[in-house]
Amino acid sequence: MVEDILLGAAHLHPPLSCRTSPPQGGRLAVIHNDAWFGDVDDWRNPGGQPISPLEGYDIHTSWGASCGVGESLTPCCCDSADGEADGPWFWGVRRRSPERCGVFLHERLVSAGGWGSSVRALGGGRSGEMRITRFLHNPKVTVGAMLETASARTCLQVGGRHVLAIQDTTSVRVDEKGIGLSVHPLIAADATSGFVLGLVDAFFLDRRGGVKATRTKRDFADKDSRRWLDGAESARRLWDAGATCVTVVEDREGDIYECFAFKPDHVEKLVRAAQDRLLADETHLFAAAESWPEAGQMTVALPAIPGRKARTATLGVRFGRVEIARPRNRKAQAGTRVLPKTVTLSMVDAREIDPPHGQEPAHWRLLTTHQVTDLADARRIIGFYRLRWTIEQLFRTTKTKGFDIEALRQQEGGPLEKLVTATLIAAVTVMQLVAERDGKLERPLSDAFDPDDQPVLERVSHSLEGKTQKQKNPHPKGTLAFAAWVFARLGGWTGYYGKPGPIVMLRGLTKFHAIKHGWTLRDV
Repeated sequence: MVEDILLGAAHLHPPLSCRTSPPQGGRLAVIHNDAWFGDVDDWRNPGGQPISPLEGYDIHTSWGASCGVGESLTPCCCDSADGEADGPWFWGVRRRSPERCGVFLHERLVSAGGWGSSVRALGGGRSGEMRITRFLHNPKVTVGAMLETASARTCLQVGGRHVLAIQDTTSVRVDEKGIGLSVHPLIAADATSGFVLGLVDAFFLDRRGGVKATRTKRDFADKDSRRWLDGAESARRLWDAGATCVTVVEDREGDIYECFAFKPDHVEKLVRAAQDRLLADETHLFAAAESWPEAGQMTVALPAIPGRKARTATLGVRFGRVEIARPRNRKAQAGTRVLPKTVTLSMVDAREIDPPHGQEPAHWRLLTTHQVTDLADARRIIGFYRLRWTIEQLFRTTKTKGFDIEALRQQEGGPLEKLVTATLIAAVTVMQLVAERDGKLERPLSDAFDPDDQPVLERVSHSLEGKTQKQKNPHPKGTLAFAAWVFARLGGWTGYYGKPGPIVMLRGLTKFHAIKHGWTLRDV
């Protein structure tokens, strides 16, 4: 495997932990090139600073107490449903020959993302084009090695946190029948604040058709749906790296019986129910939820989607325990494992009360392995599920208005998958800029940019500032938030209406790199 290098030390939030000691055995991360080897027993970050076990966040567990010793959903700080997204660090791929090419590719992806991701455009010239091409075709550079690097960086961020491992699938190169290449990323986000910690893993699906008729006869391990369990198994490394709790969050497609039955230890599951399952008492799931009394209400902000404007909705909340029966078309033996007859879960039902005229009410039926014992627990589960939107923002950043991965023309079976992987990691960088737009984490500029960029940023910031206080850059120089403000203004944000999103940030970042190029030529 090509040696990897991680830039910077792990950032730790204020106390959130319900662990009382570091996990036993294993490592927090392995950093090659002799940069740092940190056994969990050492419990130190790469800068040599001791990381004490954090306290103060008593988070819930499943009935098997897989997230620790706590059994309460009530945190000592803010409710996760009210959290905003903000995120810390920057990713670097390699050092030395392929390593330097990897760093170059990441920089070019971030700077040229608004122009699409063709290798010719990314290279910025013949030498750059060939440099990226050699990187993508280098047999020593693999998708697995790139993902291991990104995952190791992410693992450095999770100590003392409850982490949401959010996964979903998006197309890369598919036809109208869904045949072709798709990618299924798994990203980590802080459950309290919602900020993106980084990429954990990604799986590529090459669908060629002709197998739908045999789906009920094939073993679960041979199906594409196995990726949802693979993602949960990858999420386990976040627990091994020191997370206080790990919750895998999925939309309807992840509602698979085997994924509940074979859930890895120390990983919880939260999914939106896709089907009215049969229960052990011969009743059905949706009818059971309808029979429960309303436990209370909560107000949430619904984002705009096609056909629906953004609005504030009041939800009626119900919750209870359900025992789901094994589907009748499933065999008792799933490969080498026994598929249990029933699985006991918590269900939270949230339905909008009095939606606007002509609008379909929002309605979420959420299944989880977490215990839900009161209204506060149910509200928090709804808050966790709402953070699933984070991965939709990642997809939006990688698609047509951002990096445009669907327009890539690289060869499948290596170069295309590597470029998509690099694009996912670069998109996370953009999202972290969005997350730090308010400066809550006070992260330094060096997390994502070269120190030489600071003079350019300061000059550009000065040129963008207006006469009113609202039009001034409110963040300290040398911080990531200062840079995020500059990129947002360059991307078209005025400072008055709402907050800049990933597309605005990417557009501004692209313009900044054009300005920076002119800056470097000022003395030529």
